[in-house]
Amino acid sequence: MIKKEIRVDNFQAMQDLFGSIDGNIGEIEDALNVAFSTEQDGLFVTGAEDNVAAAERVFYNLLALGQKEQLGLQHVRMIIELVKDGKEIEPSQLLSVVAVTARGKQIRAKTLGQKVYVNAIKKNEIVFGVGPAGTGKTYLAVALAVAAYKNKEVERIILTRPAVEAGEKLGFLPGDLQNKVDPYLRPLFDALSEMFGQDVYQKHIERGIIEVAPLAYMRGRTLSNSFIILDEAQNTTREQMKMFLTRMGEGSRTVVTGDITQIDLPQHVKSGLVHAIGILDGIKGIDIVRLTHKDVVRHTLVQSIIKAYEKAGEDNPQ
Repeated sequence: MIKKEIRVDNFQAMQDLFGSIDGNIGEIEDALNVAFSTEQDGLFVTGAEDNVAAAERVFYNLLALGQKEQLGLQHVRMIIELVKDGKEIEPSQLLSVVAVTARGKQIRAKTLGQKVYVNAIKKNEIVFGVGPAGTGKTYLAVALAVAAYKNKEVERIILTRPAVEAGEKLGFLPGDLQNKVDPYLRPLFDALSEMFGQDVYQKHIERGIIEVAPLAYMRGRTLSNSFIILDEAQNTTREQMKMFLTRMGEGSRTVVTGDITQIDLPQHVKSGLVHAIGILDGIKGIDIVRLTHKDVVRHTLVQSIIKAYEKAGEDNPQ
């Protein structure tokens, strides 16, 4: 057990780092089994030697990050993960902007896993993003699709989902087929509208630059010069997944997202996503990124809920 002083020149920056009710420092203490204390106008950290060294690295990295970004709990967890894994990635690299919304909001990868996911999409023609709810799988894919279109890397954005019933019955919903499938596609509509702005989004829909449709509409087509996103892919069958993946034409990129713990297919039907990541892993040009509860960027309670379900073994991969 050792005690080491942490030297800080910028008192305001240190206060910002500590966070509301010292929440950020508490996160470091819990994760690394150390204790911070202020004594005679100095800041000290106490614990096992290796833990103190790790805490010191986390503290100084966060201090540097705080000069460029308002720190939050997600930043703290991200830096702790980097230090624990022994990675030498500059925290500032994680602040690179993925896209900018119509209202000027900057979209960034907020976790190490998200950064890996974003880089994979930029480098590969097909990427599978697999992970629990709240990890930004779909949102980041849409952001990258919009960025690719604005940079003239693709001519169209195509987003699709399988219209699989999750306990509800499509037949009981009011309206025609489009009205019935709209609830399944709503998250995609919302993300695109935020990125482009409602008016531009509607114009792109009318001109066919953006297409949002159920997976069944992809059959028999060749999708060239397009950024294609298949969302909720855990609810595809093997046949549907093969059909979708073989639609890709020249100049296209494909992102497939899904959560294999949320499969709504009948028990005897194997998920096309589970099957695909099993047989396609290792093929050049295809990358599979597995996000975890550490990458959840919704309310912090969502991480705890996901971990509780994992501990209880209540997943249903098929």
